[in-house]
Amino acid sequence: MSAPPTVLVVGGAGYIGSHMVWLLGQRGVNVVTLDDLSSGHADAVTSGRLERGDMADRALLDRIFSSQPVDAVMHFASFIQVGESVEQPARYYRNNVLRTLDLLDAMRAHGVKHFIFSSTAAVFGEPAYTPIDERHPQQPINPYGRTKWMVEQVLADYDRAYGLRSVCLRYFNAAGAHPDGLLGERHDPETHLIPLVLQAASGRRAGIKVFGQDYDTPDGTCIRDYIHVMDLAEAHWLALQRLLQGGASGVFNLGNGGGYSVQQVIDVARAHTGREIALEYAPRRPGDPARLVADATLARQELGWVPQYPDLATLVAHAWRWEQRCASASAPRT
Repeated sequence: MSAPPTVLVVGGAGYIGSHMVWLLGQRGVNVVTLDDLSSGHADAVTSGRLERGDMADRALLDRIFSSQPVDAVMHFASFIQVGESVEQPARYYRNNVLRTLDLLDAMRAHGVKHFIFSSTAAVFGEPAYTPIDERHPQQPINPYGRTKWMVEQVLADYDRAYGLRSVCLRYFNAAGAHPDGLLGERHDPETHLIPLVLQAASGRRAGIKVFGQDYDTPDGTCIRDYIHVMDLAEAHWLALQRLLQGGASGVFNLGNGGGYSVQQVIDVARAHTGREIALEYAPRRPGDPARLVADATLARQELGWVPQYPDLATLVAHAWRWEQRCASASAPRT
């Protein structure tokens, strides 16, 4: 019997990365997590060992890659806030592009040939059509999207020049939590709709803002394609199998192909929690398209990926379980 693979998960203490670390542990993989804990949480790393540090620290990377053969690297350590990327582009280009280059070059030096990259629907910019497939023009409209697009191009060049094979997974709206409430979103500040809505339901937040009620959608609010974080982790697992079995590099969209409006999310959250959620209506935000929905046919065909939690009610139920745990932990003790 062959030895289980070893995977370095960069950013494995964060939201999506921690769910990936959990799944890898369940599948018998040797996991090494590298995270500087600037936004991640050490207690979210449930499998393998945690190395605290920066992905641009060459001495640390050399030590990790020399301590044991690493079969693949998964990269979840990008900065992700669109608004912040507009205000602080230098920070985003430095972290998301330059530090990723440092990581890739360390991999090359140690003969690590498999890389899985968390990309984003932001590489597409304003949608020319929906649902969005992989052939859609890539015209990102903010520094965050441009940094991800740049890395995708770097990876294509590294494949051609160095034989470093990669899979880029373009997420639409990651959401939800571990079904058992073990892990979930802990962003600070929180910017994602579902946790914001549920924090309002639990009382940890006074209410939420709804940006725009006049979009060309059935209820006037934006429609987004929400994908369960465990379904994302499963897609990464399938991408890992593809690369370890000698498959070619690839780029895949990940989404459920349907989409739910902001108002639908609020309505489902109210129904599931039985709580009122205070709303404040505000004008549209610049650059918010009316619809962002994925065509994930290619991922289904080539990776064999089938989302297990595609419906909004299940996604909200799992996220609510996590939110109740967080609310209980933050409640004052008497």
